[in-house]
Amino acid sequence: MENIRIALVEDQHLLRQSLSALFKTVAGMTLVIEAADGQSLLHLLNGASPLPDIAIMDMNLPELTGIEINEILRKQYPSIKVIVLSVHTQERLISKMINAGACAYLSKSCESAELLHAIKAVYETGFYINADTLMALQKAATYRNKKVKNIDAAPAALSDREREVLELICKECNNAEIANKLNLSIRTVEGHRNNLLIKTNCRNTAGLVLFAIRYGFFEVL
Repeated sequence: MENIRIALVEDQHLLRQSLSALFKTVAGMTLVIEAADGQSLLHLLNGASPLPDIAIMDMNLPELTGIEINEILRKQYPSIKVIVLSVHTQERLISKMINAGACAYLSKSCESAELLHAIKAVYETGFYINADTLMALQKAATYRNKKVKNIDAAPAALSDREREVLELICKECNNAEIANKLNLSIRTVEGHRNNLLIKTNCRNTAGLVLFAIRYGFFEVL
């Protein structure tokens, strides 16, 4: 596996130390930036080469909130994938962050094994959404839109093939796995994924999952 470069933004010193120690024990992961707040992160990113692949950050941070940092990263460093690690698990907040471009949202009470799995999944497939987050997204969609689960209400018309690709994306399949299941080339799958992003106006793969849940293309069991 390629080395995954990680930036960690956490103002709680003890937790930051613990996560830093954890990453040092994991082969294939390197903590390249460690910051206590968003301004420090942005300062360290300025001129950094290569950039981190993934930024793990809290929602409640001094000076800049996680929402604000995520927006800045999306505009200035779009290659960096954001994983939110927070004590807040409200459905609408989770939905807001995924809509804003975050690739995963985890509770700080999660096991270290799940965090490491999420990092690998985000690096390889572009997103990680566990069962709790899926349910939160579905509930948030229900609050927002009473026509949830109504494919006809979706703002984008998808072809049968695009629906198949979208369903497999929601099942955490990467491009190679989707290509194998649908007997397509990887390049064709990449084309379908890009078309889905354009049609749905989603920022990333996690946004596609939220779209699929909201309009009934994927059912949370």
